[in-house]
Amino acid sequence: MFDKLTLVSFDLCPYVQRVAIVLGEKGVPFTRVDIDLSDKPEWFKSISPFGKVPLLQVGGQVLFESSVIVEYLEETQPGPLHPTDPLEKARHRSWMEFGSSILADIWVIETTRDSELFSAKRALLREKFHRLEGELGSGPFFAGPDFCVVDAVFAPVFRYFDVFDEIVDLEVFKGLDKLAAWRKALAARPSVIGAVVADYPARLHKFLKKHDGHLLRIAALGEPIRWTRALNADGFSAQYQPKTTNKGDTAVFTSISTVPMVPF
Repeated sequence: MFDKLTLVSFDLCPYVQRVAIVLGEKGVPFTRVDIDLSDKPEWFKSISPFGKVPLLQVGGQVLFESSVIVEYLEETQPGPLHPTDPLEKARHRSWMEFGSSILADIWVIETTRDSELFSAKRALLREKFHRLEGELGSGPFFAGPDFCVVDAVFAPVFRYFDVFDEIVDLEVFKGLDKLAAWRKALAARPSVIGAVVADYPARLHKFLKKHDGHLLRIAALGEPIRWTRALNADGFSAQYQPKTTNKGDTAVFTSISTVPMVPF
């Protein structure tokens, strides 16, 4: 007999989503309680050491941090999602951390008003997705035919771009065919669909409007973003920063500092 599980959540949180997806994949019943992170209730403050979600209440105990919660579920619930080989399991955990780093970049993409910072993060996302493309096999999931925890980590990552794509094509997936197929397979997964509320896109749009970041300003230009590339003597390109055109916009990007070159 398992303890009753309660997932304390915020409706847009990607870390909550990964826990909800793992619970869904394992077929574990749980109760979900959403809070407003801009107006945290006292009961939440009293049980959340970092003041963040997700929390998983297990009987009378509280777990925090999504990676810890996922590992707990792997150890206590049926339907393992990690590989059994210790080295392969560690490799998967490494790519989970890589996914978390991408979420940090996305936070900047959706909130910053700084055009140069936006451009640098956009280029960095392109670099990271290109590297991730090289790790994928025949699919449909990260490790092949079987869904794993890495899939649960990246499904919320790709969900952001379902909304971003309605605003402007950031072109971070251009030419990455394996990644595109993986993204499509994850979007169709019932556990992924069920990890958010039905009006998630509208809520994310509202969040973006509230922050009024550079992402929306690019969309307001009414024309596609174009990439330009410049190599230095070492064959490296830069983080991409905007330059002003004769129209006074920031739709053209140029490279100025060193990061590894990725083909477009």
